[in-house]
Amino acid sequence: MISVTTIIPTPSTFKRVILVIAGAVIFSMNLNSFAYAAELFPGGFAGISLLIQRAFLKFFNVKIPYTVLYFALNAVPVFISFKYIGKKFTIFSLLMIAVSSFLTDFIPSIRITDDLLLCSIFGGILNGLAITCCLYADATSGGTDFIAIYFSEKKGMDMWNMIFGMNICVLVVAGILFGWDKALYSIIFQFSSTQILNELYRRYQKITLLIITEKPDEMYQVVKNSTNHDATKFIGTGCYKNSEKTMLYTVVSADELGPLSRELKKCDSAAFINVLKTKEIFGRFFTRSKD
Repeated sequence: MISVTTIIPTPSTFKRVILVIAGAVIFSMNLNSFAYAAELFPGGFAGISLLIQRAFLKFFNVKIPYTVLYFALNAVPVFISFKYIGKKFTIFSLLMIAVSSFLTDFIPSIRITDDLLLCSIFGGILNGLAITCCLYADATSGGTDFIAIYFSEKKGMDMWNMIFGMNICVLVVAGILFGWDKALYSIIFQFSSTQILNELYRRYQKITLLIITEKPDEMYQVVKNSTNHDATKFIGTGCYKNSEKTMLYTVVSADELGPLSRELKKCDSAAFINVLKTKEIFGRFFTRSKD
C-alpha cells in the first residue's frame, strides 16, 4: 500500500524545487544577458555547448539548439550520478538541466552592457549564484558539476578549483576559433563564478577543531549529535597554571561549523576552540547521503 507521505511532497521537497527553478532562471538569464550578448564562454558543459553551437553556426551555417547539445553532453554524467551519487539528487539535477535549457533557447538575448569586463565579472557572479542555489537544493546544474561532486564525495576534496583548471582547455579552443579577447575575458567570468562557489557553498571544505575544555564528555556528545563525526581526546598540561587539560580533536565540514560552534559554546562557554582550515584528509570521513 502506498502511504500518504509518498504521494504528498514534503516542505523540504518544495524548497528544493523552488531553489532549483530559481537557479535555472538565473542561469538561463545570465547566459542570454551576459554570455551570449558578450560572446563569452562559461565553464562546464554550458561553455562546451556554446562553443559547439557557435562553431557550427560559423563554419557550417547550422544553428543547433542549446537544449539538444546540453542534454547530449549530460547523458553520461547523469547516468554516473544516478548510479553513484543519488537518485533524488539526479532527478532534481535533471529538472535544473531541463528548465535552464528550455529557458535559454526561448528567452531573448538582452545586452545589458557593452563593457566586456563588467559582463565577465557580473556574469560570473550570477553563474556562481545559480549553481549555489542548485547545490543548496542538493542538485547541480549538470556537466562538470556532476564530476566535481562525484570526486568530492569519493575523495573528500574541494574540486571546484580543479574544474576551473579543466575549463581552461575549453577556452584555449575558443581562443583559437573565435579570438583570444573573448576567451581571456571568459577566464574572468569563470574565476568570478568559482570564487562565489567557494565562498557560498562550503560543504566539501573541511575544518579542524581543537577544543580545550573541562567538559570533554559533554562536548564530545555535542559534536557527535550535531555532525555525526567522531573526536579524539588528548590529556595535557596547561602551562600557565600547571593544571591538567583535556583537548578534543575533530574534523567537520565547513558548513557545519556555525551551528556546531554555537552548540559547543552553550555546553561550555569557557572552552577554548581553535579553528583550522584543512586542505585534505585521508581516511574515513562521514558524508551525508544525497538522498
